[in-house]
Amino acid sequence: MRERSHFLKVRMQDMRRTLLLTLILALALPAAARNKKVAADVAQSGNSPVDVIVQFTTAPTQKHHDKVSAHGGTVKHDLSVVNGLHASMTPAQVDDLAVDPEVTHISPDRSLSGYLNNAALAVNAPYAWSRGLDGSKLAVAVIDSGIQDNTGTTSFSSGTSYALLATVAAAVGTADLNAWNSSTSRVVYNQSWVNDGYGTLDMYGHGTHVAGIIAGNGFNSTGSEYTKTFKGIAPNVNLVNLRVLDSKGKGTDSSVIAAIQTAIQLKKKYNIRVINLSVGRPVFESYKQDPLCQAVEAAYKAGIVVVVAAGNDGRNNSLGTNGYATISAPANDPYVITVGAMKSMGTPARADDLIATYSSKGPTSIDHIVKPDIVAPGNRQISLYGWGASLTSTYSSNVVPVSSYKTYSLGLGSPWYYTMSGTSMAAPVVSGAVALLLQAQPNLTPDQVKARLMKTASKTFPTCSSYTDPATGITYTSQYDAFTIGAGYLDIQAALMSTDVSSGVAKSPTVQYDPATNSVYFVKDSSAMWGTSAVWGTSAVWGANVFVGSQSAMWGSSAMWGTSAMWGTSTTQGFSAMWGTSAMWGTSTTDSTESIGILISGEN
Repeated sequence: MRERSHFLKVRMQDMRRTLLLTLILALALPAAARNKKVAADVAQSGNSPVDVIVQFTTAPTQKHHDKVSAHGGTVKHDLSVVNGLHASMTPAQVDDLAVDPEVTHISPDRSLSGYLNNAALAVNAPYAWSRGLDGSKLAVAVIDSGIQDNTGTTSFSSGTSYALLATVAAAVGTADLNAWNSSTSRVVYNQSWVNDGYGTLDMYGHGTHVAGIIAGNGFNSTGSEYTKTFKGIAPNVNLVNLRVLDSKGKGTDSSVIAAIQTAIQLKKKYNIRVINLSVGRPVFESYKQDPLCQAVEAAYKAGIVVVVAAGNDGRNNSLGTNGYATISAPANDPYVITVGAMKSMGTPARADDLIATYSSKGPTSIDHIVKPDIVAPGNRQISLYGWGASLTSTYSSNVVPVSSYKTYSLGLGSPWYYTMSGTSMAAPVVSGAVALLLQAQPNLTPDQVKARLMKTASKTFPTCSSYTDPATGITYTSQYDAFTIGAGYLDIQAALMSTDVSSGVAKSPTVQYDPATNSVYFVKDSSAMWGTSAVWGTSAVWGANVFVGSQSAMWGSSAMWGTSAMWGTSTTQGFSAMWGTSAMWGTSTTDSTESIGILISGEN
């Protein structure tokens, strides 16, 4: 009995030690890790204040401002488009605030970056131009590093050198964004969230290049002395310049959210029908919680088509997935049009075009959504030159030689045009296409636009292709599956010729993996357009070369696609790596902080 009593006493002591240790560890954990409403990366700053985005159940009022202040935080900006506030708080203060029942989610004001010719022939844009479609009377909001145009550059005057830079930039890189034979700029509105004294001037060079792909009119390469004309997809569309990236191509969630909020507010005034987002960052949480995704959904609900670059992580094998599950945010949101990048292979014909191996692939981490939705030319795109910008200054070899597009020259580099690569360059091709489609049929909804582009996309691809990086000697093999090329290659002519007006929501579908049968399936969503196979059959959207079997197999118990059809001839490079590891489906995907690099030279 005495031994039993001693045993119980020791056991109780052990239990107390265990409970004490557990409590100590719990208290030692960062505050954000102890509350499910708080994103894990809030605590990365230790005990120092960190900028966060606090989302509430309703649009914030003074009461919500007071809640932040009561916990020791400082409100910086109102982000009502996501029912949120941009605030500065310590992780401990965040944890205390998160207990409030009106708080739905708190995340860091995360940093993001831009994703780094003319693709008009590859996507059949001349057909639209022949019909008189050029984007007139519509506007595309470009949320990026700014645009060098007459209005946006001369509006700031912080010192003589700044004014001189503005004047030169206005003289050098702007004519293609002005009306033909006129000094009137088609950049109808400018605003910046970057506090560096440069106003809305593009000091990075990325936003100007993107704007040129959307709206350049070829002014500086048109005439009898030119052998090539570098013209944007919608050469007469207006642009709304919303600068969120600095001279290094860096920005924050709160800036992008504020810019989206501004685009929604200005929609009616400027007829903004499209937002182009060639920016992004890694996925940290479900799109249902991510404030960046909530912002793009708000724009979608306001009737604006949101086009987002997929990301440039298609070669990233850090999780053993051969580049799968590398779609960035907010490209992971199912309501936007996510765009991957194709290579034109140096020819105007699309028949020989291949996927760029750096183009990020789906499905999305955490939510497992089929992405990208569509692909478009993005490799070695020639567009407008950002004079004095950091990219064009650092990578001067990418300046387009004048001799390559003019009958005579002095062997100089062009002061007008520059080459970049990436899904950043593919997204504006689609944005321009959306502007043309909406000019022709202005009553189309964002869902109908997305459905039309996906259904009419070209679905003719090889089974697989390879590219060897000359710098590293590494060979990358791409499979032409739904997670690489989405619904196919943008075809503007086919989209304009189509009379399809689908009803419902064009929400990108979710997939699930069944380890018992080693198969992947769509998760049926009755609210989505593809909830019924009659509307969204496999051949109608993703093509027979991607899916196999009867249409009922999409929703039946059998596999939606066979491994050979889905992943090409090399299942070890696709299927096994993608679905055979816990990295894809486990929690480790939320910890990835791989940055999206800017591509300058692209692939050969």
